[in-house]
Amino acid sequence: MNKKLWSGRFTKKTNEALDEFNSSILFDVRLYKQDIDGSIAHTKGLMKQNIISADDGELIISGLKNIMKEIESGNFEFNVSSEDIHMNIEKNLIDKIGDAGKKMHTGRSRNDQVALDTHMYVKNACDDIVDNLKKLCSVLFDIADDNLDTIMPGFTHMQKAQPITLAFHMMAYFEMFKRDIDRFLYSKKNADVMPLGAGALSSTTFPLDRLYVSSLLSFSNITQNAMDAVSDRDYVLDFIYSSSVCMMHLSRFCEEIITWASNEYSFIELDDEYSTGSSIMPQKKNPDAAELIRGKTGRIYGDLIALLTTMKGLPLAYNKDMQEDKKALFDAHDTIVACITIFTAMIKTASFNKENMQKSAKNGYTNATDAADYLVNKSVPFRKAHEIIGMLVKLCIEKKCSLDELSLNEYKNIYFGFEKDIYNAIDILNCVKKRKIIGGCSPDTVNAHIKNARDYIAYL
Repeated sequence: MNKKLWSGRFTKKTNEALDEFNSSILFDVRLYKQDIDGSIAHTKGLMKQNIISADDGELIISGLKNIMKEIESGNFEFNVSSEDIHMNIEKNLIDKIGDAGKKMHTGRSRNDQVALDTHMYVKNACDDIVDNLKKLCSVLFDIADDNLDTIMPGFTHMQKAQPITLAFHMMAYFEMFKRDIDRFLYSKKNADVMPLGAGALSSTTFPLDRLYVSSLLSFSNITQNAMDAVSDRDYVLDFIYSSSVCMMHLSRFCEEIITWASNEYSFIELDDEYSTGSSIMPQKKNPDAAELIRGKTGRIYGDLIALLTTMKGLPLAYNKDMQEDKKALFDAHDTIVACITIFTAMIKTASFNKENMQKSAKNGYTNATDAADYLVNKSVPFRKAHEIIGMLVKLCIEKKCSLDELSLNEYKNIYFGFEKDIYNAIDILNCVKKRKIIGGCSPDTVNAHIKNARDYIAYL
C-alpha cells in the first residue's frame, strides 16, 4: 500500500526518518487545487493529442474531481510516505481507478508539475494581495477626504519641518501602496508563464500541445526553455520581494502610528478593538497591532533572504533544495495578507485629534520657510531671507513664543521690510493652501489627487 511510484529501481524501502525529512506534504498540501486543476488540463491535453484514450482521460478527470471533493470535505487521507501533494493525489487516483490513473503522468515530470503549481499559486496570491491593498487604499481615501483641512506638522529628521494636512500625509502612503500594487502586478506577469511540458529538464518526446493546455489554465504565455522552466524560481522571489517592500511601507506607517499614539503626541487614538493593555499597569493602552506588523516585516525579509540563499548555488536544472521555496512563499503570503487586513481595520477605526495636530504645527516654527518666501517675494535674496528668519526663530525661542505671536515692531527690528501682511503669509492654513503645484499639499491639489487615485484603484 505504501509502495512509492518511483520505486522500480530500488531494492530497499526508504528509511522512515528520511521519509519524514524528505516529505513536504505537511506544507505543500495547500497546492491541492492548483495540482488537480493542472492535472485535469494536462489530461485534456493528452486526450486532444490522442496520447491517451478519451475513455481513460474521462476516467482520470472524474477521479481527480472526486479527490478534490474529498480534500475539501476533509475526507482525504494524506500519507507522508507519498512525499508531497503531487504523489499523494496520483497514488490515490491510481488506487481509485486502476491502470488508467497510471497514464495521467505521461509526458510530465514532477519538476514541471511543481513549477506549474507554484506559478499558478503566485498568480492567485498576487491577485489576493492586490485586492487587499485596494481595500486599504480606499480607507486612506476616506480618511483623506475627511481631513483636507486638518493641519499637522510634516517632519524631516524627526524634527518639525513644514505644515501639511493629514490628507496629504495619507496620500503619501497611497503612493507607496500604489507602487506595491504595480510590483505585485509585475510579479503576476512574471508568473503568468506556463512551464508544463518542460518535463524533467529537456521537455518530452510526446507531441504535447502546450498552447492548448496553457489556454485551459489561463496562462498568457509558455516557457521557451525547458531547463530554465524547471529550475526557475525568480517569480517566487519577485513575489516575496514585492511582499518585503510592501511590508516595509506598512512598517513605516505603523512606526508613525505608534509615535502619534504616544502621550507626547496624542495625534491618534486607536480603537480598543485594535489595542491591548498591560498585565501590571492599568493605565496602559498599547498599539500592539501596529507593533506586531512592524515586527513581522523582518519575518518576510527572512523569507526572501532564505530563498535567495537557497537558490544562489544551485546548478541547472531541478535540485531538491528548491522544495524549500514553498515554505518561504506560503509564509510570506500568509503574513502579508494578515498584516494588511489588520492594518486596514486598525486605521479605519482610529480617530484623529485634529486640535493637537494643528497646535503641534503652530508650535514648531513650521511656517518659517513661508516667512522666508515672504521676503523673497519682496526681492530679498533667499539666502539673506533664510538668515533673517533664522534670527527671528532664535528670538521666538528666547521669548518662548511662535512666529505669529511676535509683534510687527519685533519683525522690523530684525528687518525693516516686514509689513502687516507677514501675518497672513505665515498663517498655518495659508501656508498649506499656497502649495498649489502638482504634488503639493494644498487642499485643492490633494483633493484632485484623491479623485485620480480613486479612478486608478477603480480601473484595476
